[in-house]
Amino acid sequence: MSMTVSRLGQVNLTGDERALFLTKFSGEVLAAFRQQTKFLSRHRVKSVSGTHAVQFPAIGRTSAGYHTPGAQITGSAIAHAQRTIEIDDLLYSDAFIYKLDAAMNHYDARSEYTYQCGAALAQTFDKHVAQVGLLAARDSATITGMSGGTVLENANAATDADALVDTLFEAAAALDQKDVPEEDRYVFLAPDQYYMLVNSSSKAIHRDYGNEGNGSIAGGFILRVANFEIVKTNNLPNGKNIATGPSKYQGDFTNTVALAMHKSAVGTAKLIDVGVEMEYKVDYQGTLIVATLAVGTDILRPEAAVEITTDDGE
Repeated sequence: MSMTVSRLGQVNLTGDERALFLTKFSGEVLAAFRQQTKFLSRHRVKSVSGTHAVQFPAIGRTSAGYHTPGAQITGSAIAHAQRTIEIDDLLYSDAFIYKLDAAMNHYDARSEYTYQCGAALAQTFDKHVAQVGLLAARDSATITGMSGGTVLENANAATDADALVDTLFEAAAALDQKDVPEEDRYVFLAPDQYYMLVNSSSKAIHRDYGNEGNGSIAGGFILRVANFEIVKTNNLPNGKNIATGPSKYQGDFTNTVALAMHKSAVGTAKLIDVGVEMEYKVDYQGTLIVATLAVGTDILRPEAAVEITTDDGE
């Protein structure tokens, strides 16, 4: 006599016995990716298909004037340009679960493996967006006659909370002067500088400088400074000279302290969203799990990015 087995991974009792497991795994990878990334919702992302690159048009400004009676209005020339974002090679994160280990293990390792795969993709993606944001601050104007990025030097910005606050106000003024919208502005800080603002600044959290709900020493958080949303991240390349990986992400960030930018400064073209494939390998007696993502990130509007550094390199 044999038992009737209810296969937990089958759809309607037919087909692949692992189909539902695969769907669950994909969802966990996507959830982990979204939970880990700090830059995904804070820059321009465009989904595409059937292409290796995406073009983002840039349109210059026109002027206004007073009409002279009898004079013909002939129109003004408006400059145009574009930024092209190439899709990178396939980004992946993988894991292999040996059959015997899975059988002897007293807990389901899948959840931790899926979390780690999604987190690894998010960390790499975030690092690339951060690096592009800083390179945008160093870049020239997209359209001739308009503004490029901004680099602000303050030798004490990394170690003096009030000096950092002062420089953030300089960054806000720089964006204002370039007509960058006031909404969707962010400043990205490493944990050291983030908690320095919370604990050491006489300006960032103070009843005389704004609503007490802006932050809390007890709670260990701060929300805004100079109309920037403050975002804590481990993925800034502070203190690093990055010379490996795709060339468009490389740069010397040895003296970088913070990145302040508007959402329009950086763009990402997304060809393949986060997904996962799982295959049992008979010759290796285990299951190979591969999570993938196909995107490309590059500069859109350099005038919308500001780098804060302890040395501008001049």
